[in-house]
Amino acid sequence: MILDTLGVGFLGTSTEVFHKVSEYSKIYSSNMSSTVWGRPDLRLPPTYAAFVNGVAIHSMDFDDTWHPATHPSGAVLPVLMALSEALPPSPKFSGLDLLLAFNVGIEVQGRLMHFSKEANDIPKRFHPPSVVGTLGSAAAASKILGLSMTKCQEALAIAVSHAGAPMANAATQTKPLHIGNAARHGLEAVFLAMLGLQGNKRVLDLETGFGAFYTNYSPKVLPNLDSHTWLLDQQDVAFKRFPAHLATHWVADAAVSVRKHLVTDRALLPVDHIERIVLRIPEVQYVNRPFPDSEHEARHSFQYVACTTLLDGGITVPSFYERQIHRPQVRELLGKVELEHPQDNLPSFNTLYCEISVTLKDGATFTECADTFYGHWRKPLSQEDLQEKFRANASRMLSCDTVERLIERVESLEDLEDCSVLIALLKGPSPPKMMSKSI
Repeated sequence: MILDTLGVGFLGTSTEVFHKVSEYSKIYSSNMSSTVWGRPDLRLPPTYAAFVNGVAIHSMDFDDTWHPATHPSGAVLPVLMALSEALPPSPKFSGLDLLLAFNVGIEVQGRLMHFSKEANDIPKRFHPPSVVGTLGSAAAASKILGLSMTKCQEALAIAVSHAGAPMANAATQTKPLHIGNAARHGLEAVFLAMLGLQGNKRVLDLETGFGAFYTNYSPKVLPNLDSHTWLLDQQDVAFKRFPAHLATHWVADAAVSVRKHLVTDRALLPVDHIERIVLRIPEVQYVNRPFPDSEHEARHSFQYVACTTLLDGGITVPSFYERQIHRPQVRELLGKVELEHPQDNLPSFNTLYCEISVTLKDGATFTECADTFYGHWRKPLSQEDLQEKFRANASRMLSCDTVERLIERVESLEDLEDCSVLIALLKGPSPPKMMSKSI
């Protein structure tokens, strides 16, 4: 999870939304500063470094996804990286310190979601990482900073009042801010608690507290530490092979299978021979975008991912460039797509499936179904493929040598005595010395 999150974060520094939030964050200054990944010439106060790196992680919707539905890593890792760099060098944070705090941040998110049946479904009202991610950020920061139980309670109480973002901003440049804000607000809550700010220590137990986000929230007493098992031991995460909403990955796999009936080898898809394309998917309104106009809308479009996969044979990072979205062949195919929502196809990342039927003008129909895509927790990416994804993403900002050293460090994180060794690798190449001031 840590390796994948770093990789998509490096890739995200090339996006327009990253540039906008990094320019905005430059207005803030502090005696403490932390690295913006891949940008050695840009340092920010820890809360804003966490914010900007969190935005980068989610800027392409390429980060990990869990069940119940959320993106667990993006709000936690930037906070821990920022703190481990900004705080005094003594005592040093070890790799084990980082791993424990990271797991605490993930665990808190999962436990809170398990208290609600609503959390099992793909969200309709608010974006989950903006809620549980804020609490995960606060929990991870509290752990690595060694806060007392009382201060941890205060930090989580403050974080609840920082939480939440509506789903209406999905498929826009604002959605990545949900992850960045979760990271920043959780860390701010911890700093405020350390200064003595108080909140309701029972906020996680109350319907009017954290229960305000979930209609059927029913918290339970957690087991003691002697019998506690980590949720990650019971429920793994999904890693994405291309940067788009997780539900579209079922669509892509089904489309690849159907395409084999339509073309041979590298032949072009006979677009004009296709009469209609039917997608049988769960009803998820914010991923139903018949004619997306932007990269963010395309990443949240069942229709676009299906048509592009049928046309090109697969989906990659450039598939969401503007010139790709507006290709005449893509727009023609989009006009032939129909959606159906079978009653047994529920909007849950644990159970959904996608069936695609393509009918040709001669009457022939070809149908394929995908119930588990490669990268889902039931069919996880191999370690080799996960590393290849990291190399592809991080090499856009880092040298090949730095990429390999990062893989090596992360894979043996539990043996790392000082996290500053890892932080040094995140800074990226030094800026050119002969740079014009006007540029």
